[in-house]
Amino acid sequence: MQITERQELRERVNHALDTVRPHLAIDGGDVEIVEVTDDFVVKIKWLGNCQGCNMSEMTLRAGLEQAIKNSIPEIRSVEEWSEEG
Repeated sequence: MQITERQELRERVNHALDTVRPHLAIDGGDVEIVEVTDDFVVKIKWLGNCQGCNMSEMTLRAGLEQAIKNSIPEIRSVEEWSEEG
């Protein structure tokens, strides 16, 4: 994937996340895109109160991934980024 394609895809993902961010903000949380890979996997990082929340996996699957895939069908999956890899 070329740099311009990756940037455009990242912007589209960010736009999709904007539909979910108000719900995260209610609980003092947010999400950041760490990477969009060449094989169309979005890696996210939880921010604020979303870090370590016991509902983060459900929010990831039912909220973030759903919103992103509905807007951008070519995205294969959304994964939580971790410093361990």
